[in-house]
Amino acid sequence: MNRYMEIYADLKSRILNKTYLTGTLLPSENKLATHYQVSRETIRKALVLLLENGYIQKKQGKGSIVLDVQRFDFPISGLTSYKELQDSQNIHSQTLVHSLEKIRISKEFSAKIDLPINTEVWALMRQRKIDGEVIILDKDYLLTAIVPTLPIEEAENSIYLFLETKKQLAISYAQKEIVVEKVTEEDQQLMTLREEDTHVVVVRSRVYLEDTRLFQYTESRHRLDKFRFVDFARRRHA
Repeated sequence: MNRYMEIYADLKSRILNKTYLTGTLLPSENKLATHYQVSRETIRKALVLLLENGYIQKKQGKGSIVLDVQRFDFPISGLTSYKELQDSQNIHSQTLVHSLEKIRISKEFSAKIDLPINTEVWALMRQRKIDGEVIILDKDYLLTAIVPTLPIEEAENSIYLFLETKKQLAISYAQKEIVVEKVTEEDQQLMTLREEDTHVVVVRSRVYLEDTRLFQYTESRHRLDKFRFVDFARRRHA
């Protein structure tokens, strides 16, 4: 890994664990260069990454101000696995595989995900438990023609890590839909809901490989009070 990437990762970790508090200034470039024993140019590259990813804002004459970075935030754009979010935001979570089986797509489901009837897929349902409560229910459907094997231990860890490192699949982009829907009977059975929980946030995604093949459809159901969906946008000036 490049040195500036290591410094970026370290500074990001310090922001997330509140070593550097929201609204405070990072040490100056000179102090950071001395601390990490690198050139100021290397520090600038690390700070540019922090800037582009929404962790800091540069203010002329002052330096780098730490922005408000909330934990348990799910980005709207980007394609990030739950495991990656868990690691980057220090979420102490447990993944429980409720079911994993091969099924064939029904006519009704075919229309929903735009795949031929009887296409064989892995149907995977996982519960995400945080602080003893199941607050996310993830339902994934992966084409067996592209993913012929899916060990349960990989499903408990990270599907994307398994597909990218062991199956050498190039996951590229997704089309997402975010809606609020009424709680279903399945939600009530498999999630830890409160009396006042009448709705959940549902994120539906069609995920594609680099060669544009659709290989996954996923439906992620979230308890309303536990997560917020955010993105960081920066205006590009000509």
